[in-house]
Amino acid sequence: MSDRTRQDALDRLMNGNARFVAARLENPNRTPQRRAELLGGQKPFAAILGCADSRVPPEVIFDQGLGDLFVLRIAGNVATDDMVASAEYAVVHLDIPLVMVLGHSRCGAVTATLHKHATKGHLPKLAALIEPACLLTHGAPGDPVDLAARVHARRMAARLREESATLATAAAEGRIRIVAAYYDLESGRVEVL
Repeated sequence: MSDRTRQDALDRLMNGNARFVAARLENPNRTPQRRAELLGGQKPFAAILGCADSRVPPEVIFDQGLGDLFVLRIAGNVATDDMVASAEYAVVHLDIPLVMVLGHSRCGAVTATLHKHATKGHLPKLAALIEPACLLTHGAPGDPVDLAARVHARRMAARLREESATLATAAAEGRIRIVAAYYDLESGRVEVL
């Protein structure tokens, strides 16, 4: 995969986000014809590991349609083993050139981790992966949730490489690019970190 193809995928996402912010949505690939085209298989151009937060739907904030994105969603955009495996699937079987970890402002999972509220059920497993970002940003000037969410997105992008020889090799060989990004709920803008 050429660097241009990886950059083209990122440009396509960011151009879609610019349309979203400007309220000039094209809503591409959302027709009955597109549904029919996808019956034979999918060929998304990017994978997004994002938060399950209902305010952050990747297809909407990047103005994409059916079959364009391979979306992995989990509270706190945490790169658990299952999310890493899903990213591997996207790269190996769908030949995706770009994997983005997308954090966001006012993240509930980060907030719960910061305030030690993620203590019941399986929540501590997610919080354990978010907590290092909270510790790294503790006491830094600025909003503690947003600072931790940014660092956490970067850490999860790094974790994809660290936890997966498949993804690390693909990145080292230049077949994929793994990036971290941050979505601002108020402005609607996505920033590549």
